[in-house]
Amino acid sequence: MTLTIFLGTLLGSMAIGIPIAFALLLVSVALMFQLDLFDSQIIAQNLLNGADSFPLMAVPFFMLAGEIMNAGGLSRRIVTIAMTLVGHKRGGLGYVAIIASCLLASLSGSAVADAAALAALLVPMMVTAGHSRGRSAGLIAAGGIIAPVIPPSIGFIIFGVASGVSISKLFLAGIVPGIMLGAALAIAWWYTTRTEDVPVQEKRSRKEILHALADGSWALGLPFIIIFGLKFGIFTPTEAAVVAAVYALFVATVIYRELKLSQVFEVIVTAAKTTSGVMLLVAAAMVSAWLVTIADLPGQLASVLEPFMEHPTILLLIVMAVIVAVGMVMDMTPAILILTPVLLPAIKQAGIDPVYFGVLFILNTSIGLLTPPVGTVLNVVCAVSKLRMEEMVRGVWPFLLAQILVLLLLILFPGLVTIPMNFFHG
Repeated sequence: MTLTIFLGTLLGSMAIGIPIAFALLLVSVALMFQLDLFDSQIIAQNLLNGADSFPLMAVPFFMLAGEIMNAGGLSRRIVTIAMTLVGHKRGGLGYVAIIASCLLASLSGSAVADAAALAALLVPMMVTAGHSRGRSAGLIAAGGIIAPVIPPSIGFIIFGVASGVSISKLFLAGIVPGIMLGAALAIAWWYTTRTEDVPVQEKRSRKEILHALADGSWALGLPFIIIFGLKFGIFTPTEAAVVAAVYALFVATVIYRELKLSQVFEVIVTAAKTTSGVMLLVAAAMVSAWLVTIADLPGQLASVLEPFMEHPTILLLIVMAVIVAVGMVMDMTPAILILTPVLLPAIKQAGIDPVYFGVLFILNTSIGLLTPPVGTVLNVVCAVSKLRMEEMVRGVWPFLLAQILVLLLLILFPGLVTIPMNFFHG
């Protein structure tokens, strides 16, 4: 009965257009009445406790760093580096988009920001070169969802806060899966464009390549600083976010001088607006998470999944199928906040490493950013590229399939995540 009330209230609220954060609060009130525990002070207290989290301070700083990078020329220089290295290959602009997606992912951790920036810059260039607009936009959208998997990842931060799992371990565990996503996209791009008759650009000279690398070296330095600092315990993920924001501000204003001090306030306001929405979601989700625990919904779910507990791979396949279905109708952040407290106890009971599960979970919810009708990245790139949704879906599906295959590989071969994670964590 409790599970029915939880799902019915949540889905019903979403169906009539109530924002997710307020839908979660309605779910909490409904569960309180069901359990005869209604107390407005409990709601207020859990709202405050949900937002009062030191690890969550990383979210606004990483978002600020991403905004500064886009406004200060760091993102553009990353694209230029990729262009000089592989722009002359057949289908080279596609490989540029993939490399730039991976590099930008290691800078900002925001799928929407990275995909929007690359779509505005590269889609017109790819169309002019002779590539299909839908396929070009689809590749860039698929490249955008690498950002929540490669550190620094805002998705990992939110999952870590919701689950109590080490965010540093999640960051380091996401490196190899993120690279695998990029490799899968490169293979899919090669396969889908192998018959296209697109002119090949002229190969850049060694001098041009060295100039691009030198010009972009300050932008390339940031991911190495973050990974080095996390691996050797120099700073926490939250402190890494502050380092990223300060470093990006210094490079954008002092080194590249493309961000004027008069523009900094506007950048901060933009980052603050995005952060406020995320923090409200987190706070509301913590209220419902507390009541989910009180109502023992994880225990009820565990009893349903009990026949599969002795078969972790089958259990993961079932759980991932559920997350895919949820991802089609719910954005990434609320999906993490709602499903984590419900699913994680069953995962731990089955003996599955919660860090490994976290990587699969975030990868799966990232794929949800590409699935209609709610897929945020899909809709943003569709708007930026001036495409109809049906054209966008046709363009993205080969790359979406490639990323689903990566997810299946990670489920079937856990060592692809756990072995590199143990190596990086040392």
